[in-house]
This record gives sequence, structure tokens and C-alpha cells, in this order.
Amino acid sequence: MTDARPLAVYTDVDDTDPAPGIALLEAHGFEVRVLGTRDPQQIIEGARDAVALLPGYASVTREMIEQLPNLEIIALMSMGFDYVDLDAATEHGVWVTNVPGAATEEVATHALAIMLHSLRQLRFYLASANPADWNERAPKAPPRLSERTLGVIGLGKIGRELVRQAGPLFGRVLGYDPLMPDTAEVRADLAALGVQRTSLEDVRGASDVLSLHLPLTPETERMIDAEFLAAMPQGALLVNVSRGALIDDDALAASLDAGHLGGAALDVLATEPPQQGHPLVGRDDVVLTPHIAYFSERTEIEYVRIQAQNAVTLRGTGTPDSPVNRPEDARVTR
Repeated sequence: MTDARPLAVYTDVDDTDPAPGIALLEAHGFEVRVLGTRDPQQIIEGARDAVALLPGYASVTREMIEQLPNLEIIALMSMGFDYVDLDAATEHGVWVTNVPGAATEEVATHALAIMLHSLRQLRFYLASANPADWNERAPKAPPRLSERTLGVIGLGKIGRELVRQAGPLFGRVLGYDPLMPDTAEVRADLAALGVQRTSLEDVRGASDVLSLHLPLTPETERMIDAEFLAAMPQGALLVNVSRGALIDDDALAASLDAGHLGGAALDVLATEPPQQGHPLVGRDDVVLTPHIAYFSERTEIEYVRIQAQNAVTLRGTGTPDSPVNRPEDARVTR
């Protein structure tokens, strides 16, 4: 046994206030260090003795994990975990945790907000609300939603919450989720929400508004490609508040340019922040927000608290609260 306190290291914190997490960790005996960087070498040097690594958006690669010999947990401040080498963490006995459910309501509400912003053409009408342009009308009238179909790909917590909020506005709701079991309980839940569960092809081909609620995996990366977009209805709206890399940005821009899709409402892009000249930035037919769907006065605190609590719980019990992997040889010394 050693008297040294276990070290917890924050990598990048950007505009997040880590103070609640720091206080929680210190109250449970951790020494806390804030690096303020996403640079891999700086993280390795600053966290070499760390038992807990707490990233913001910094990627955690196999090479980094292999050079952090005391690491027990990578506690993330997000639902997604695609920026961590999960296989390497598992092989090296390192837990990876996320913050499931912390922003379900916020993300679903944001999806609905940017969806309605696009469908009701608020960009145009906000600009025309002045004496000179008061009677101007957009080239095409907005749709009546009760005559349209909402499609949801991914029926997890956020997808179902979006259906709960947005479903009553639409005439029909279609859903697809290959991972959700087909049980009597699931069927009853979806029926209560008003979701008709069907195939990916049916959802894609019949949805006037299609909202994505999927994790980023090798199978889902760029699944929304030129072929997928071409099979969507003429004038359809694509919504994404999940992971930017689900979409081939160039293919989406081309579909919009060709007039096939009517618009896109996005909170995420494959690369953030986007480079100058990104094909989806600054377009009248794209509503784009800067990866802010999760944000509220509640989640501003909860994300930080849950991230730190996972490290605290691991040290106290040997298992964190919300793991996304199961390392076979977890390195925990309490």
C-alpha cells in the first residue's frame, strides 16, 4: 500500500467548468490535475501516473493507453465513445465509461427545435420580418406536418424521447433499430408511442423527415451516403444530433445542390470545428448548430458530475457506474 493519493487527470475542458468534478474527486481522496490540451504527447506526459483520465473531446488512442501504465479508467463526458480505442482499453484492463441518459430530454428537444426551424423556414422569415420585406414569401410553402411522415433511425432513449415529443405533430411515425429486441414489451412500448417499426429501406424511402439517433461504429460510419440519400423522398429533411460521421458530408451537399433533399438540420459534423469552405456551412437549406444539443443548465453540471463519479465509484467498488466495456483484467487497487 502507498500513502500517495490516486491521480485523476482532465485532458481538455474547453468551455466546460470542471469545478464540480474536481471537488467530487478531491473529496474522495484524489489528486486532480487539469492539462487543458488535446495533444496526445502532452496528455501522455501529464498523465503518466494517472489512474483516471477524464477527457473532454480529446481522442484516446492505443498508443496513449499503452504509455499510461497505472490507468484504471477513462471516464468520458459524453454519451458517445467512438474517440477512444475501446479494444485497446479492454485489452489493457482499463474501464471506459460514458454518461448515458444525462441529456436525453435536451438532445431530443434540440432535434425537434432544429427540425421545426427548418420545416417552418424560420431563417427566411426571421430575415423578412421588417417593413421592406414583410409580405415576402419563401419560394415554397412549408408542409403541414400532420400530412407528413417522421422517420427515426435508432430507437434508444433519445430516439424514443423525440417520438414522444414530435410524434403527435406528424401523421405517421416510422422507426428502425436493428439492436432493439422484438419482444411483447418492446412492441407495447412502441405502440404506445405510436411508432410503426419497419425496415431500414421502408423508413428511408417513406420519411419526409428522417432523424438519426445512432452511435458511431464501423457499421454506421458514413452510412448516409449518396446511395442512401438518393433513396429518400424528394424534398425530404435529414436531421442529425448524434454523430457527424454518420453522414458523408460531400454526398449530402451534392444532394442538396441537386434539389433532391429539401434541407438538413444538423448539430454535429464529422470534423469539429469545420474547416473553412465546409460544404454544409453557411447554406440557406442547412440549419446548423455547434454540437450544443446536450447543453442545459442541468446537464452543464450533470455531465461533469457523472464523469467524475464513475472514477470515484470504481475506486470504491471495483466497478464504475456506467461502463461501456468489460476489461478482463481490470487494474484496480483500493
